[in-house]
Amino acid sequence: MRNLEIIRERATASDGYLRGRLTFIDGSSLQFSEYIQRRSDSGIQVVTYGYNWVDIENQLICRWDNIPHFPGLPNFPHHIHRSNIGEAEPGKLMDIFIVIDEITQHL
Repeated sequence: MRNLEIIRERATASDGYLRGRLTFIDGSSLQFSEYIQRRSDSGIQVVTYGYNWVDIENQLICRWDNIPHFPGLPNFPHHIHRSNIGEAEPGKLMDIFIVIDEITQHL
């Protein structure tokens, strides 16, 4: 990682929101947002998320999100948009750490 920029941050005792941008050594960047809530078992649950990975020219490489606009996909609402595939594909629950791991495997 080359740079981290926090664009918006809000936290309470029960939930939080974070929006930011990571820039990687190859010049690609990850624009991200997460809304999380504290669970009763003192864990944390990611409620909504969006991770948009773009190349140095701001062209989409991959986007992971759980906006509920593809109800016919398995694992709804989790889905992935890839630059080389025209349609959304099934995804899984993601968090910032999983996404960063996936990106660093490609760098």
